[in-house]
Amino acid sequence: MPNSNQKIFPLGDAALTVEFGNAISVELNRKAIALSEYFESNPFLGFIESVPAYASTTVFYDLATVKREYASAFDGVRGLVLTALQYLDISQTKTERRIEIPVHFDAASALDLAHVAEVNGLTTADVIDIFTSREYRVFMLGFLPGFSYMGEVDERIATPRKQTPRTHVPQGGVGIAGRQTGIYSLASPGGWQIIGRTDLELFTPLNDEPSLLRAGDIVSFVAAE
Repeated sequence: MPNSNQKIFPLGDAALTVEFGNAISVELNRKAIALSEYFESNPFLGFIESVPAYASTTVFYDLATVKREYASAFDGVRGLVLTALQYLDISQTKTERRIEIPVHFDAASALDLAHVAEVNGLTTADVIDIFTSREYRVFMLGFLPGFSYMGEVDERIATPRKQTPRTHVPQGGVGIAGRQTGIYSLASPGGWQIIGRTDLELFTPLNDEPSLLRAGDIVSFVAAE
């Protein structure tokens, strides 16, 4: 799978990143997920974890352990990555699960819904209809445990982040930032435009799989009854 756009570079002393490109792309995201899953299933001595992002994968490792095998930990892990890329098959990644998430769009839950409607010349009902009319891919998790970066939002309702972030976004807040959407898995400061809220628990640390969503999932939003 190696290609001319692919870059491998160190991230500190004990991690490296494989960058497949710099665009929001399902194909690039599938490559990132496939490489992460490969190392989770085929760990090397000193491997800690692999984390996929939009179009890259970061591999974390224990520096001292890897250096027992290789004079240079980065070069050693880079070689393992290059070997993995030769045989990587994105069709063998985990099944893309389809998950439905109910959302409250009332005024108390949808703190910025009226703003998103106003700046895009729409009614709040239009925004809700457009938002719930398509499916969204979970490209990555980050920022908070279980926080999902999803896309892409219809350009008719795409809205920039707030210039001044809120000091408190309620847990379950469903937000828009540009053409991304995401769910605040925990109460947190944040600058996304909040258009609704879900009651679902996105992060349950005592579960075997703490995050409800994972990279590669396909999410649809529906109005909560």
